[in-house]
Amino acid sequence: MKHRHVIDLEDLTFMQLQHTIELAGKIKNDPEKYAHVCDGKIMATLFYEPSTRTQMSFQTAMMRLGGKVIGFDNPQNSSVAKGESLKDTITVMSGYADIIAMRNPVEGSAKAASLYSSVPVINAGDGGHLHPTQTLTDVVTLYNEKGRLNHLKIGLCGDLKNGRTVHSLVKTMSHFEGNSFVLISTKELKIPDYIKDIMDRSGCKYTEVFDLKENISDLDVLYMTRIQRERFNSEEEYQAQKGTYILDLEKLKYAKDNMIILHPLPRVDEIAVEVDDDPRACYFKQAVYGMYGRMALILLLLEDKDYFFHTKSGKLTTHSVCSNDRCVVNQEHYLPRYYYKKNGKKICEYCDHEIRNS
Repeated sequence: MKHRHVIDLEDLTFMQLQHTIELAGKIKNDPEKYAHVCDGKIMATLFYEPSTRTQMSFQTAMMRLGGKVIGFDNPQNSSVAKGESLKDTITVMSGYADIIAMRNPVEGSAKAASLYSSVPVINAGDGGHLHPTQTLTDVVTLYNEKGRLNHLKIGLCGDLKNGRTVHSLVKTMSHFEGNSFVLISTKELKIPDYIKDIMDRSGCKYTEVFDLKENISDLDVLYMTRIQRERFNSEEEYQAQKGTYILDLEKLKYAKDNMIILHPLPRVDEIAVEVDDDPRACYFKQAVYGMYGRMALILLLLEDKDYFFHTKSGKLTTHSVCSNDRCVVNQEHYLPRYYYKKNGKKICEYCDHEIRNS
């Protein structure tokens, strides 16, 4: 049996991604046509950490397609609080629902869930690792606002180390011809090496810089991110980075008139409220585009059982430990240890960090 999952946007071929983007546009232009295509279907939204836009976007998307929603938005209100394993939760919920959208702060948890689900699993964010449907939101927005997905100079600013939205976006956009990235962060919040490896392999140009104002002038897109308090080991570490990057009207004077500003939201103080009225600000429109993108993805996963499918490509090892303390295999110890090889190293297939022999 083929199990259709979207754990990483890389699970979609180029043609499938393009089809999803185009379908999102069709749904946006004629929502009534799609109002009952998921009648009788149920989505389970399993959110192990707080969310506003992603959770409600998934729920709204399913209901606008005619489906129903079950799930939880606080694990303390579920059997997880009693110590239930991820495997058991997913096994049971996949018997209740036709599709699952899951967010979990543990990296690699969506991949782990896909091993035990009899229905499609969509990764709604796994810790600081990946957030594929936010990236779908981003590319749907770019396609509609810029008219293309290639030959774009994209600035990414803020927490590039823990920003799963950044990681997913770079992975996807590096496949399109002529794209380049300006990575704006402090040295403590630099983008991980495995994302740099992806850009290197694709031949995608990128530069790492510190100053936003000095590097905004030739950007086609500026993707702002918040400094994520919840990803730091201590309050002191967070406070040392907080407020480093703030986009205001003064800095925007140096930007191109047709540059667009994106943000996965929520924002804290990294975009001044005064910027909201600037015609280049697209982050609220971006959130709405995300709903249509998720509607398209849900519809395709449920409509065509052979359209997307996810296979386990890694090798199995029983004598290894993932070096990432936040990886799901270090918390759910029954999981099979899958890895792939890169540059002579064994890499964990759940979280993309190096594994070491035990």
